[in-house]
Amino acid sequence: MKRLLLLSLFLLFACLSAPAFASATELYAQQTGKSCDACHVDPAGGGELTAAGKQFAASRAVKTEAPRVAPAAKLVRFVAGYLHMLTAILWFGTILYVHLVLKPAYAAGGLPRGEVKVGVLSMVVMGVTGTILTYFRVTSPDMLLHTRFGVLLLVKISLYLVMVFSAAYVVLVIGPKLKAKRREPVALPAGKELSLDELSAFDGKEGRPAYFAYEGRLYDASDSRLWKQGVHMGRHHAGEDLSEALKLAPHGSEKVLLMPEVGSLADVTQRKAPLHERVFFFMAYMNLTIVFLIVLILSLWRWA
Repeated sequence: MKRLLLLSLFLLFACLSAPAFASATELYAQQTGKSCDACHVDPAGGGELTAAGKQFAASRAVKTEAPRVAPAAKLVRFVAGYLHMLTAILWFGTILYVHLVLKPAYAAGGLPRGEVKVGVLSMVVMGVTGTILTYFRVTSPDMLLHTRFGVLLLVKISLYLVMVFSAAYVVLVIGPKLKAKRREPVALPAGKELSLDELSAFDGKEGRPAYFAYEGRLYDASDSRLWKQGVHMGRHHAGEDLSEALKLAPHGSEKVLLMPEVGSLADVTQRKAPLHERVFFFMAYMNLTIVFLIVLILSLWRWA
């Protein structure tokens, strides 16, 4: 996580440091042979413009004005922009909800189909609409490479591609491994003590018992009408340690203690998660970081 944060800070610094090329910099001096104070109040250049500088900047703006867009093209651009923003809200909102409310651990036993569908559809729509908007906005490779807008756009596209490739890897490679853990044969060990890995098999699905851990003890929610298919209130999943989740619940521990106690949770202080599970958590928090970076880029475009 430290390396990820350092990388994020580096990208932020690169975005903020990217030069914003003006439309009337040294070009006037090259054309006329005059010094900087001919256009700028400050003799060293930069800052407030003189009357001559404002006149030259205005003439440059007229020359570089973007060509008019046909009504049909405007409609295409508007629809693409609307879908782009709407999809971004849905996609980023899902990521924030998973991290801030559900916590990534809830998907560590298998990727929920709903979130996978939302993610895949969002990436496709974002890619298509983003390409359309770039076509209308970027008029030349020089604009893409030598303006702050273009540099930030390249960074944004790069972050999007990182999210796409990481999501594809999670869905195609890590997802099946996480799901396979849920399909392990259910067999309660002697002494009724389960590790977290063993507990994950008691997920309440396909006729399996619905066990969960709380404060080191195991409880059976199989017969509860509030735990259909091993899911409680659409947020809490059987087969997991829900000690932390209860802190956000509208009820206290008395509801948990009413359920049958079936055993205890094995000491997991020395437990090391398997590699695919650690990669899953890393990518989950990496995508959360990317969301904040993309929002920052949008803010730089609009207000900086």
